[in-house]
Amino acid sequence: MANSDTPLRIIPLGGVGEIGKNMYVFEYGDEIVVIDCGLMFPDEEMFGIDLVVPDIAYLKERKANVKAFLITHAHEDHVGGLPYILPEFPGVPIYASTLARGLLGNKIKEHKLHNNPLLAMEPGDEIQVGPFTVIPFRVSHSIPDAMGIALRTPVGTVVHTGDFKFDHTPVDGKLSDFHVLARLGEEGVVCLLSDSTRAENPGYTPSERTVGEAFREIMEPLDGRVIVATFASNIARIQQVLDAAQSFNRQVAVIGRSMEQNVRIATDLGYLQYPASQIVPKDKINEVAANRLVIATTGAQGEPMSGLARMANRDHRFVEIQPGDTVIVSASPIPGNEEYVSRTIDNLFKAGANVYYHAIRRAHVSGHASQEELKLMLGLTKPKNFIPIHGEFRMQVQHGRLAIETGVAPDNVFIIENGMPIEIATDGTARRGQPVPAGYVFVDGLSVGEVGDVVLRDRRALANDGMFMIVVTVDKQTGNVIGRPEIITRGFVHLNEQDPIIAGAADRVILAIENPGDHISEVALLKSQIKDGVSRYLYEQTKRRPMVFPVVVEV
Repeated sequence: MANSDTPLRIIPLGGVGEIGKNMYVFEYGDEIVVIDCGLMFPDEEMFGIDLVVPDIAYLKERKANVKAFLITHAHEDHVGGLPYILPEFPGVPIYASTLARGLLGNKIKEHKLHNNPLLAMEPGDEIQVGPFTVIPFRVSHSIPDAMGIALRTPVGTVVHTGDFKFDHTPVDGKLSDFHVLARLGEEGVVCLLSDSTRAENPGYTPSERTVGEAFREIMEPLDGRVIVATFASNIARIQQVLDAAQSFNRQVAVIGRSMEQNVRIATDLGYLQYPASQIVPKDKINEVAANRLVIATTGAQGEPMSGLARMANRDHRFVEIQPGDTVIVSASPIPGNEEYVSRTIDNLFKAGANVYYHAIRRAHVSGHASQEELKLMLGLTKPKNFIPIHGEFRMQVQHGRLAIETGVAPDNVFIIENGMPIEIATDGTARRGQPVPAGYVFVDGLSVGEVGDVVLRDRRALANDGMFMIVVTVDKQTGNVIGRPEIITRGFVHLNEQDPIIAGAADRVILAIENPGDHISEVALLKSQIKDGVSRYLYEQTKRRPMVFPVVVEV
C-alpha cells in the first residue's frame, strides 16, 4: 500500500538509448499506468526477425497492478507493440484519441483481441486512474491528434511530452496547448520526460505547411504523373498531397495496404477533407491522363515489400514507372534504412523517372522539435528533474545539456538506459533505483519471444561462415567407423567430394574417433570429439569457423 513516503517510480522499458519501442511505466505503490507500447524494426544483424517489442517481464510480475495504457499518438513506435503485449493484460483499458482509437481498433481486430476496452482521451480531459490524474494536452507532430500527457501524482506533476514539435501553422489548424504547459509550469513540474530525436539540430523545425508549398512548386511545371511516397500514418502530409493535386486539377490514387486503410479511417473520422470525385480507384489509374494524376503510396523508407519499391522493381500490379514520371520521396531515411532508400531511388532513376529526395530537395520536414523548441518546452514547464527520452544515447546527452543551460540542476538530469528506474520522493528529490529487466523481445513469424539471443547468434554464424555437416556411421558394439564419413556443406565454400579439404576433414574425423578401445561408444563424446577436431582443422585450412554439425549413426 502507498503511504506518504512512497516514491513514484518511472521506468522506461523501451525508447531510451534507441529510436523505437517506446514504453514508460509509472508506478506508485501497487498501481501502475503505462504510457505507449511501441515496436522497433530490426537492424540488419537480426536475421529473420520481423519486429522487436519491449521486454515486459517486470510488468508480468505485477500484472494485477497495471491499471491503464495511455497512448500519446498512433505511430508504430508508440502503439505497434500492443497486439503482442495486450494478451498478457486482459481487461486493462487503453486510453487514446479519436484517430488513434480508429487506427488501433483496426490493428487489434486483425490480431483478434477483444478483451481491452478502447476509451476516449482528448486534450482538455482529466481522467482519474488510481492515484494518477491524467491530463492530455495537444502537441504538433506528423500525425493528427498527437498528445503529451501530464500525470498528477501524490509526489507532484510529471509531464511526458510524447513526440512533439511546436508548429505555429499546423495543417489542421490545431495549435499546441502552450497555455496548459505554462499553467503546469507555474503550478510546479517535478519531472519532465521530453522527446530527444532532434536534440542535435540547432534552431527550429520548419512547419509542416512548408511541405505543401514544396509539393506545389514541384508539381506546377510537370505534365507527367506525380508519385508521392510518404509514411502511411502522416495524415497531414496526405492532406497536402490532396490539396496540391487539387490546385492543378489532378486526381489522386492511393496505393499501399496501410495507406489505403489509414486514408479510409481518417476520412471516416473527418481528418481528411477532399471532394469524393478527387479519388480515383487504383484499378482505374490507366484511364486518367498522365498530367491529371497523382499517386500517393507507401515506401518512403525503401521497405522491400512496399508500394514504391515494387513500382521501382517493375513488380507492381497497378503502376509501372515510366519515363516522364516524377517521384517525390517525402521522408528522410530512418537511421539504418539509408541503403534501402538509396537502392529504391537508384531503381526509380533506372526506370526513367525523375526523383526528388531528401538530398536534392526538401519535400519533407520532421515531426520532432529542434533545440530552440526543446528549450521552449523546458522553459514553459520549468521542471525540477529532467529525463531525456525517445532518442539514441548521444541525443539524450545533448538534450541533457540544453536542460542544464535552461536552469535544471546538473544533478537532476538523468540520462538513463532501458530498465533504469528513477524514484521521485515526496519532497521532489529523485534518484536512480535498481535496474529491472528490459531487453529485446523478438517477433519472428507467429512466435513472440521464442527466438532469443542464442538463436540469433547461430543465425549470424551461419550467415557469416556457413555450415559443415558430417555424417559418420559407427559400429554400435566396437565404436569403429564403418565406411567413409559423408560431408555436406552449405554457405561455406562450394566443394566436391574430391576436394583436398573435404578429404582432409574426413581423415580428421576418423582420427578423432579412432582407438576407442573395446568399450561401448558414447555418442555425445564422439560428437564433441568430431566437432572439436573438424573445427580446428577447418580453421587451420581456411581461417573460417563454419558451424560444424556432427551426426553419428550407430548400426
